[in-house]
Amino acid sequence: MHQTGIASRGDPDACRWIAVRHAEDHIHVVATLAREDGRRPNINRDFLKARKACQIVEERYGLCRTAPADRTAAPRPSRAELERAQRAGLEEPPRVALRRHVAAAAASSDSEEAFFAGLRERGLAVRLRFSVRTPGEVTGYAVAVPEYTNSEGEPIFFSGGKLAADLTLPKLRYRWTDGATYRRAARPRRRTLGSSADYAERAAAFREAARVAGTAAWQMRVLRDPGVRADLAAAASDVLHVTADITGNRELAKAADFYDRAAREPFGRLPPVTRYGSALRAVARTLAVNNVGCCDRREQKRDLTVDLLFLLANLVDLIESAAEHRLAQQRFAQADAARLAARRLNAVQRRELRPATPVPPRVAETLEEGRAMARLAAESFPVPLTDGLRPAAAPTPHPSQRPSHRKGAPRR
Repeated sequence: MHQTGIASRGDPDACRWIAVRHAEDHIHVVATLAREDGRRPNINRDFLKARKACQIVEERYGLCRTAPADRTAAPRPSRAELERAQRAGLEEPPRVALRRHVAAAAASSDSEEAFFAGLRERGLAVRLRFSVRTPGEVTGYAVAVPEYTNSEGEPIFFSGGKLAADLTLPKLRYRWTDGATYRRAARPRRRTLGSSADYAERAAAFREAARVAGTAAWQMRVLRDPGVRADLAAAASDVLHVTADITGNRELAKAADFYDRAAREPFGRLPPVTRYGSALRAVARTLAVNNVGCCDRREQKRDLTVDLLFLLANLVDLIESAAEHRLAQQRFAQADAARLAARRLNAVQRRELRPATPVPPRVAETLEEGRAMARLAAESFPVPLTDGLRPAAAPTPHPSQRPSHRKGAPRR
């Protein structure tokens, strides 16, 4: 109560409060918001102050460490949103889906015109907020799912700040300041389905993204500038969001959601735009330009599995390096978020490496019958075929001839 300013120590006229403990693992604190002298207490930013007080208590008494209220986490859906989504049979509340769409559109764009056009192409309703002092100047935006309406039948809009701290229009404009150096086409052009030139461009885009991501992971470990590391961590989120968007993989989308917290700076601060992070954002835009509208996602996933796996491997390396960076900064919640995202990406890699289709039962029976006939023929042959067909043991390579893998070197 002293930390929040509701009841300062030594103040006899402070607000009255009571603590109730009815369980072994928590207590409830209830306070009135009226002082004894009739004045109102100063409760400005009381939630952030209360979280800081809780962390002091956790550290002092060795309790379970909880996440700080540093505004690195995205706003969670309210209870009403969760219950309504459950009643409607939705997989997730519209706020979560909107945040993912807006993050992908922002990562794929280099200007606000392309950004708003990308939102509308996704079927979202966009509402712009104009300045009162300067007519015609856009100062903000809000998005909505047209089917998600209120009791009056009007769409429920969410502003960029209600989705995430780094999705407000001023912060997106600051992110797009690197577009003058790393300019890409604002909107992807439509291509002919299945052409060889399209496939070559898409494969080259994935290979370039994998190369830049591997270089960024190496830079994250070697470079000690905190500004460079913060920009690399933020730019990695753009690449991950675009990759999840163009592949349509739900597990990649969840990994991008988990990594979002690790990518943000506390209290909505913006990292400096550096050439290292700008290179990552450039390949994210290149991926979006070369993959949107060119083919269906099933064909794209089948054709680009190898290049996609190289990209995912280097993204895992980059995210793990970001987790080590957050751990060194003692931002444990962000480090845990990065590790969880890396585990999700590793799970996607293992799933992609499995055989695509199992052998049908009838085919397996036919193969087993053929093997049985081959064994009978081999046993009846005058010279045992098993002796002549036994493969020679492969020579063991000398230790100096074995391939070496440097951990610090970027992959393909």
